[in-house]
Amino acid sequence: MKRSLLMWDETLFRDPEVFEIDYVPEQFNHRDTQIRELAFQVRPGLRGGRPLNTICRGLPGTGKTTSVRKVFAEIEEVTQKLVPIYINCQIDNTKFAVFSQIYRRIFGHLPPASGVSFKQLLDAIARALQREEQVLLVGLDDANYLLYENEINHVLYSLLRSHEAYPGVRIGVVAIVSDMSVSLQTEVDARVASVFRPTEIYFPPYSEEEIRGILGERVVQGLYPNVLRSDLLDLVVEQTTKSGDLRVGIDLLKRATLSAEKAARRSIEQEDICKAYKVSRYLHLAYSLRALRAEEREVLGRIAEMAIRDDRETNAGEVYHFVREHVGISYTRYYKMIQKFDAMRLLNLHYRQGRGRTRLISLRYDPDRVLEHLRREQTGSI
Repeated sequence: MKRSLLMWDETLFRDPEVFEIDYVPEQFNHRDTQIRELAFQVRPGLRGGRPLNTICRGLPGTGKTTSVRKVFAEIEEVTQKLVPIYINCQIDNTKFAVFSQIYRRIFGHLPPASGVSFKQLLDAIARALQREEQVLLVGLDDANYLLYENEINHVLYSLLRSHEAYPGVRIGVVAIVSDMSVSLQTEVDARVASVFRPTEIYFPPYSEEEIRGILGERVVQGLYPNVLRSDLLDLVVEQTTKSGDLRVGIDLLKRATLSAEKAARRSIEQEDICKAYKVSRYLHLAYSLRALRAEEREVLGRIAEMAIRDDRETNAGEVYHFVREHVGISYTRYYKMIQKFDAMRLLNLHYRQGRGRTRLISLRYDPDRVLEHLRREQTGSI
């Protein structure tokens, strides 16, 4: 009789790496046009010139990061004269943090944690580029986070005007932007705009058929045969299309497979997908919370607690008084956080007309879910 249960040392995954968010597939479909445009932009760097500055713009989960990493990997295969450096600005969102990652790529280790000024850091990087006659190509993923932290001008100015202090240094920038309300061209100041002048490459949302093709390929590569029926793949595609983020579908497949394995089944069932979707649908929330500082998470948590208590839209002043009792921050600092949360699509900040203009705050997510994910971040659980 054929066994219907997995043994303790068996798995449904042929290759679990396929379902990691940062996995770069060898065969990357539906973004040929964007990759060709990006390759054209960086081509001058292959000949020793300055790469053309570029903005890759589109909603989350539309292939921007994968496209950039694909082009960067191809550059590394063919030359050492053009040095591509990928930086996640959700994590490294200050000028010093960005240049520390550039330093690590060039020298193989991070700069000392203390006792090094930014001027010394920039000087070491520029001297190395001059000595090796190398061109730098910096990929700023989620560059909009530099804008939220008021760092975008400092970073771009230091990168794009470095040749003025260090003759012969050539640096190009590829900025990846997932916040469609942000326009970096208009947000940067005049001294940066004069040297930035980027070309924008737009990444449209994947169609339902494109999502089906991409997820179907992941299933073939990452799972053993017959683990996922075609009708259940249709369900995953439907939920992914609804979310508008391909990463939700990839994460959903991973979690559904783990759920089936936990139940010692040899195939995924509908209950596994439905259970997984309850977690995967909050992928944007989880990624956004990771990018917040401890104080910002605490403030957001207090806002969620107040939302549960009052169960209504609350004006910004009432929220501040509640937050101040627990966190003790100035109104200026508090309001900057609120504006950042609004830009990150964690809450809505809008106005109601009355005797004056009252600012209203409402969370975009269920407050219980926000608190749950904040606790997970605090404990380091997934």
